[in-house]
Amino acid sequence: MKPVHAAFRLSAVATALALAACASQAPTAADSAPASTIPPQTMVQAIRASAGDGDGELAVQPLRDPMVEDLRARAVALEAQGDLAGAVAALDEALGIVDGDPALLQERAELAVLQNDLVMATQLAERAYALGAQVGPLCRRHWITLEQVRLSTGDAEGAAQARHQADGCRVAGPDRF
Repeated sequence: MKPVHAAFRLSAVATALALAACASQAPTAADSAPASTIPPQTMVQAIRASAGDGDGELAVQPLRDPMVEDLRARAVALEAQGDLAGAVAALDEALGIVDGDPALLQERAELAVLQNDLVMATQLAERAYALGAQVGPLCRRHWITLEQVRLSTGDAEGAAQARHQADGCRVAGPDRF
């Protein structure tokens, strides 16, 4: 074999081995971190749909401050127009008026999901559940928020637990005669 061909072959083999080594490296921590594969809009649709129509079940509805109701309506309109930052600002202003309103906290959690701030969404949904009636459609939205966050982070067991809790929120309303 001529020295040029041997050197060429040796170079080709070395290159192939180097490429193979690069391709077979173990994944780094950043590579193995679960990535959200669920679009935020899909998550929020699932959360909002979980409330259902509430027909025939117990649902606690507190009296609302008219100013807070205006801010909630503004947030809904701004979200519909695609102004997520404006919707967040409106709900944050409403929370400044009534900090412990479970419905406001839940609505803000859903906007946090849309912003892909899953830590904030979790904190808000957990706080809303703790302050709320823990039954009815709003209760389901709290737990389905947690389910969606857990699914998006690859926590299938946590998601199943949250779904189970959501199922427990359904309580029949009192008989009316």
